Amino acid sequence: MKTPFGVCTAVCCLLFALDIASTEKDEGAKSDLNLLVLTVASEKNDGYKRFIDSANLNGLKTKVLGFDKPWQGGNMNSVGGGYKLNLYLEALEPYKNNDNLAVLLTDAYDVVILANSSTILNKFTEFDASIVISTENSCWPDRKLADQYPTVDQNGYRFLNSGGLIGYASQLYKFLSEKPIKNLGDDQLHLTNLYLNTDLREKLNIKLDNYAKLFQNVYLAEDDIKLKLVNKSYVLENVNFNTQPAVIHGNGLSKITFNSYTNYIPNKWSPESGCNTCYDNNLDLSMLKEENYPKVLISIIVDKPTPFFDEFLNKIEDIDYPKSRLCLSITTLVDYHKEHVDKFISRIGDQYNASFVFHKTAEESIHARHFSFSLCTSKLCDFLFYIENEAHLDNPQTLKTLIQRNKKIIAPMLTRPFKAWSNFWGALSKDGFYARSLDYMDIVNYNKTGIWNVPYISSCYLMKGTILENKFTRPSYKEDNLDYDMAFSKSLRDKGVFMYIDNQYTYGHLIDSETFDITLKNPEVYQLFENRYDWEQRYIHPEYMENFNPDKKPAEPCPDVFWFPIVTEQFCREFIEIMENFGQWSDGTNNDTRLRTGYEAVPTRDIHMNQVGLEKHWLEFLRSYVLPIQKKAFIGYIHDVCGNENQTKFKQYNSMIPDWIPDMKLYQQETFI
Repeated sequence: MKTPFGVCTAVCCLLFALDIASTEKDEGAKSDLNLLVLTVASEKNDGYKRFIDSANLNGLKTKVLGFDKPWQGGNMNSVGGGYKLNLYLEALEPYKNNDNLAVLLTDAYDVVILANSSTILNKFTEFDASIVISTENSCWPDRKLADQYPTVDQNGYRFLNSGGLIGYASQLYKFLSEKPIKNLGDDQLHLTNLYLNTDLREKLNIKLDNYAKLFQNVYLAEDDIKLKLVNKSYVLENVNFNTQPAVIHGNGLSKITFNSYTNYIPNKWSPESGCNTCYDNNLDLSMLKEENYPKVLISIIVDKPTPFFDEFLNKIEDIDYPKSRLCLSITTLVDYHKEHVDKFISRIGDQYNASFVFHKTAEESIHARHFSFSLCTSKLCDFLFYIENEAHLDNPQTLKTLIQRNKKIIAPMLTRPFKAWSNFWGALSKDGFYARSLDYMDIVNYNKTGIWNVPYISSCYLMKGTILENKFTRPSYKEDNLDYDMAFSKSLRDKGVFMYIDNQYTYGHLIDSETFDITLKNPEVYQLFENRYDWEQRYIHPEYMENFNPDKKPAEPCPDVFWFPIVTEQFCREFIEIMENFGQWSDGTNNDTRLRTGYEAVPTRDIHMNQVGLEKHWLEFLRSYVLPIQKKAFIGYIHDVCGNENQTKFKQYNSMIPDWIPDMKLYQQETFI
């Protein structure tokens, strides 16, 4: 199926690649047969670079032509491919009498080449044809022509696809010059009509690649193709026909699937070596003086009340990057955090190249995000670092690392601790919503690390200023009835801009704000279950783990009375404030209506945890943080008022804490009996 991004969208260039086939040819190929590759592309975008990289990897030397020619093929949404065929025809003119030259014509943006010239030529000559054209399962664009196609055995792909064809130069020239096509004509329909001309098909000895021996179009063939590990590298195999195609085309609605394949092929990632291309074309900031570092606008959008917001701001301040090269913009869309932001900017704003605070309403959400684009370009920033207040950057090196990746747009992978929730999607459903990709769990669990081309990112990402300056690549947060994050990613997909997620390091995590109740006094105290990691960071004493140091004896002010560091002063202060804010103390008598019996044998003036909604939190606190110390101090005495069913959860929690975060391995195995 021909698609808007299968060929071109604007000003067109012609890529011309000439590769003299290896002298050590397999017996199936003619010893004097050479290979010429022609492709059409409108600009040097990410898809184009991917195509060139695949050609270079396979020794296909390339030369780019046609930059001086204006694009005359329309927007390619429905028409315009005729101009591509006319460019091919013009390029074939010098070779129209050459029978010793095979020419491969292929799209660029959604194509990768997986074989060298020798393999391609051998596959071609095995057809015993003068021209071979790629195929697909859909008769596009005119379904009424389906019955005119020859029948195909073994469920082969029956219908022509214009994204790839190969043939002898002399025969291809005759084929394309058989009938003229206007620049705005439909290239696939044109080639289909030529192929269905039986006399012409037999005269030029044209065959279709019905069994994906040379070409594989992905659309409607997703179930037929699998990534397979061969000699420590991945290949794409058609398991239906037992073939390994040399040219892979992400036609039609298959581009997201195709992009996921190209995270592994050709030679992109393997279990043996990991990511083979992650450091290609990287920037090296260590070679620059600080005053020459790229200028970055950090644009923070505070769009919902979130717990542990002070810690979020502190991590922004701790970003390891020269503040003279940073502009800081904070836009608040909720009243709850405005005071926090004002105090933060008044304290540290002068340290930055420039700082801005914008207080807006929730209705201005889209405008506020788009305004950050304009602010970035007006301040001549090289990068825009977009951060929402649910994204906690625990790693101060995040910004430097992302800049050095040298991508147009890249996000650090962030997850909610203990959950598969992250700031990227590996695949999309047919409706454009989340779908789990085959490698999603491997990526979020760091079983596979690298830089991954994905269809959706959110919460935190770095964009090059150049994509904001160009109307053809500038993203948008508004489209139809989509949420702003989905509209943003869709706009980039539609513009052919690749989005990447980087999980080579642990960069930080996402806050879960879904249950954050700002009507409560000190609502973070109530977040033990939803945001345990952050809860511990704020409320558990920094020296808590020293309680389990076998070489350190606890303080013992009197026999069998021990002192242990467990909680922080902030924990004590906020608990006191919660109780005083509630203020409904018991009267200290034996009568207590809070109890089932109504009688208190040992009366005190107190407030029960269940009165302030903290009973389950307090019991979990006793089980998770007090009980392990009690077991250590009073060996052989175990009193778990809450049961002991969560040991597995504790071990899982421990395994998910990044190694570079100090003193956070709270649950050592030996503390459990």
